Amino acid sequence: MRVVTEFRARFDAEPAVVGSAPGRVNLIGEHLDYNGGRSMPIALEARTYAAAAVRDDGLLVVESLQTDGRVEVPVEELDDRVEGWAAYVAGVVWALELDACGYSILVDGQVPSGAGLSSSAALECAVAMAVRELTGSTVSRADLVAACVRAENDYVGAKTGSMDQTVAMFAEPGNALLIDFANGATRPVPWDPPGELLVIDTRASHALVGGEYAERRSSCDEAAAELGVDHLAAASLEQVNLLTDLETRRRAHHVVTEQARVVEAEAALRSGDWAEFGRLMTASHASLRDDYEVSVPELDLAVEAALEAGALGARMTGGGFGGSAIALVPPGLDAAVQDAVLAAYASEDWQPPRFVDASAGGPATVERITG
Repeated sequence: MRVVTEFRARFDAEPAVVGSAPGRVNLIGEHLDYNGGRSMPIALEARTYAAAAVRDDGLLVVESLQTDGRVEVPVEELDDRVEGWAAYVAGVVWALELDACGYSILVDGQVPSGAGLSSSAALECAVAMAVRELTGSTVSRADLVAACVRAENDYVGAKTGSMDQTVAMFAEPGNALLIDFANGATRPVPWDPPGELLVIDTRASHALVGGEYAERRSSCDEAAAELGVDHLAAASLEQVNLLTDLETRRRAHHVVTEQARVVEAEAALRSGDWAEFGRLMTASHASLRDDYEVSVPELDLAVEAALEAGALGARMTGGGFGGSAIALVPPGLDAAVQDAVLAAYASEDWQPPRFVDASAGGPATVERITG
């Protein structure tokens, strides 16, 4: 394993454990996690690895195979925030509050960064699995999810929901994971499309630490408060239409209609109605584009080109403002859809997108190497 070999070279020591966690693609149910709704993601085969060992000098020492440089900080001083990508690692150690003298951690991130495939949650969950194993803690996977969300929200400053960490910890191979954020329940939903689920990384890099994501979340909180509901996803369309501010009403309209689409999408998957599932995907994209306003031209063009080339459905996936789109492609049309998207991008003189495998993988794991 590359991360183990590199750990030995960089730290002149043996790693004790390697934690790993997958990226994700959300099939439908976008921006519903922090609104008490439902989402239906799958874990990807692509994973992030974290080789780790305990240190006796009280330092957290972090390196990455994808980024130059080393970050060193005393574990006792983690309240003074670490900046940059290493904040995701430091934030998890900070949030877990498990006893140790220090840690050496080497990261190998195989989930494309900035593609909207949740490379950050994959990193958090890989580190969380490694640290739990190193310390001998019996903290549950649900508690690890909570710690990773706290790291991202309170340490990094990205006010995201918990979908990404939940699927990273609880995914089942060959299944989507239906997550109900109103009560925390999860259940697998068989995912075996007749063709391919094509992930189109638009290369329009996205980041969720900026103000746009926080503004959407704040708007939804305000709508829920005005309507007197605990979670906005519990509101009805009739209630949404009573909202006085037009922009807030549009945001709420997306949340409520997306919640209904998730319910219909699960039924379509369980009955094998792939045409209906594709229709719901496309309707979700329109809502995210027009009501929630988190799409960008690169995402819209990828969706349009895929649909014109014969995809059953297509939509942006993830938080938006860049990142990836997904297309449900019938058997035999994968190459045609890819060619159509590439041609559409070339016509705009944009950088060609990347295409990523979207098989449904398994959850975060940890492997003990020594000790």
